[in-house]
Amino acid sequence: MALSTGSTTSQDTGPSRVMTVGITGGMGAGKSTVCRVIKCLGHAVYDSDFHAKTLYDRDPELLALVVQEFGQDILMSNGELNRPALADHVFGSDSALAKLNSLVHPAVRRHFDHWAKRQKCAGQDCVFREAAVLFESGAHEQCDFVCTVSAPESIRLERVMRRNGMTKADVEQRMSRQWTDHQRAERADHVIVNDGTVPLVPQVVRFMDKLDPIKATFQ
Repeated sequence: MALSTGSTTSQDTGPSRVMTVGITGGMGAGKSTVCRVIKCLGHAVYDSDFHAKTLYDRDPELLALVVQEFGQDILMSNGELNRPALADHVFGSDSALAKLNSLVHPAVRRHFDHWAKRQKCAGQDCVFREAAVLFESGAHEQCDFVCTVSAPESIRLERVMRRNGMTKADVEQRMSRQWTDHQRAERADHVIVNDGTVPLVPQVVRFMDKLDPIKATFQ
């Protein structure tokens, strides 16, 4: 695995721009747990999945594009997004989901750019971007380094079923739309194993130590 060389054209260029580290992993792998440790170490983490769900309420341009694509019936009487109605449009349709993602991902990218610049102004020398579909969405191209969190599929299935109350079939369907751990590991610069047997926190600390000499090049 090699240091990521993705495009950073949407951010500041030059040695003074903030370093961006992507954190990814499949459903139930534990990337959010890793990010909580990173936050405890004093670093800023951007939750792409959270913002992808909430930007409809804060980005009029995004909402207008989604309505144009899927129709007025995805709006409630007050003009806000009717999420169950939108879900009905994309559930079980790979093409509809791909279209929705093609609208949402650029909006998240713009929002992340603004957030990263604010973090840089606040004194952060490195920011972290958490995303389940970092590679699938192309967001890795904004990252200077990518870490993926992995766990055996059986463990991931059990975690998600217990956490979300989903059936095994539903979890497997959603997992099938994501890259496999092997695919992510081939493209990532670092892998953290969260299988419940290898201690997690020491791995995160070693990962952060690995970033220190790279961060120095952005000063």
